[in-house]
Amino acid sequence: MSKKRKIISLSIYFGLIIILLIAVFLVPSSNGHEAIEDAMKDSVLHEYNYVLLWGIKLNPGLVSAYLVTALILVIAILIRIFAIPRFKMIPGKMQLVIEEIVKFFSNLANENSPHYNRFLGAYIFGAGVYICIGTLFELLGIQIIGSEGQAITLPAPLSDINGAIAIGCFSYLVILFGGIRANKAKGILLTLKEFSLPISMSFRLFGALLSGLLVTDLVYHYISLSFVLPVVVGVLFTLMHAVVQTYVLTMLTSLFYGEVSEKKKKIKKSKKAIA
Repeated sequence: MSKKRKIISLSIYFGLIIILLIAVFLVPSSNGHEAIEDAMKDSVLHEYNYVLLWGIKLNPGLVSAYLVTALILVIAILIRIFAIPRFKMIPGKMQLVIEEIVKFFSNLANENSPHYNRFLGAYIFGAGVYICIGTLFELLGIQIIGSEGQAITLPAPLSDINGAIAIGCFSYLVILFGGIRANKAKGILLTLKEFSLPISMSFRLFGALLSGLLVTDLVYHYISLSFVLPVVVGVLFTLMHAVVQTYVLTMLTSLFYGEVSEKKKKIKKSKKAIA
């Protein structure tokens, strides 16, 4: 590219930035019939805007959970019917991606839990895929009509406290199962010592995903910030949380599962003859 063309391109870019900044400062700073406090509170508690289905009030997060679950099942069925039978010794692009994802979770289970890791690998694979796809789901921006007649954008399933608690407690039950399978009653005691684990898992997921939701809501609420910035903020927060939270929960689950499923050897005390 010649020097003249570079100057013209830079001039166009700077011109667009200046026009955008002028538009931002000329538009009123806030608006709307709903205060920002009410909007953010409803994003957490869902006290006002529900989803009406056959006369039943449903939490938007629950609707998202059903849709994500259905989406994952459909994708799994399509891969099993159309993709897996065509796998070859020399993998193609799609086969390579699928194998690398499965290999990642399998290695995570093998490294952190040398005992009963086949079941663990299957679980953290399912949980990791659900967390990742569920987090990325909010990028679709699917909107439905709420109980108040307003459009509701379906959130990530785990940005609702109930969804986060459910997956945290279920992971704890999987860890408890590993302890019982390996060490019977002693495994129960080993697992119950970590009684705060489901709480920490749940609130870690909930806090991380909710923070992104609230920041995005805050940016969208103010018109002076709602040009370009929400796209950058929303996508960056969502991608970061999808990767980080998937890794954190699967890593913690595999680590604690490995600890409680490790077989405890009985130490026999040798009696020494006293001369």
